[in-house]
Amino acid sequence: MPYTTLLQQTALLFEGGGMRASYTSGMVVALLEEDIHAPFVAGISAGASNTANYLSLDAPRARASFTDFAADPDFGDWRTFLRGKGLFHAEYIYERAGLPGMPLAYDWNAFQQNPADFRIGGFDIHSGATVWWGRNDAPELPDLMRRVRASSTMPIVMPPVNIDGRTYVDGALGTDGGVPISVAQGLGYDRFLVVLTREREYRKEPEKFPTFYRTYFRKYPAVADALLTRWWRYNQTREKLFELEAEGNAYLFVPEVMPVANGERNVAKLNAAHRCGLEQARREMPAIKEFLGL
Repeated sequence: MPYTTLLQQTALLFEGGGMRASYTSGMVVALLEEDIHAPFVAGISAGASNTANYLSLDAPRARASFTDFAADPDFGDWRTFLRGKGLFHAEYIYERAGLPGMPLAYDWNAFQQNPADFRIGGFDIHSGATVWWGRNDAPELPDLMRRVRASSTMPIVMPPVNIDGRTYVDGALGTDGGVPISVAQGLGYDRFLVVLTREREYRKEPEKFPTFYRTYFRKYPAVADALLTRWWRYNQTREKLFELEAEGNAYLFVPEVMPVANGERNVAKLNAAHRCGLEQARREMPAIKEFLGL
């Protein structure tokens, strides 16, 4: 199918945020409605799911992933958590639900035909390194979805993920604190369409219980260190994004209000958040197109 590409050096970036992506999935839908296809897309945590859905051109899946799917009986709860499968049943959500015939069947053919490059970020629990996966790391659907799962694995509430002998958790613990700007800049991109999941005035605060994290992750000090310093990296990244915006090199889609938390399960609230995000994205689309030169 024909692709309306963005300016050559414009990267599309999705922040994480758990079920707050119910709001930002509205931006995925709006971009697909306008047939706007970025040459490079990156996402971390819930932003990895937005990335995968955007690349498969699947607006209904983009919406359902963070709204109606929360009502699936296998989505996860305290019972799956106590069985070691996570408060969010990640193996089901990411690795089984997207298979053919399942509730969130993924359009693998559309993904393969999409010429865009992409990166999904994960955090290595032993080395503390941020790892970026792209097309070469995902030759088959299970490879892609396991990496989306790894990027989305919130410490404590979801079990770590093993890939090729290494173990990973949420990419939001890594270099940029949740917004994948550095990988895009490292690849030469200098203009950015960034989809954030926090209001403009938001500032992350230091964790209140450092001793708990040090104790819980005593075998994985890199995870404790990352959790306890993430607030600083996240705020620094936000400041960098606002500077890029002021310079005219970034368009930031910033929620006017974020009505749900990262662990929200109420489907009505999630659908309402999606509608708010979609309405905002549609209102801002003329300005977004102007920024993109479309």
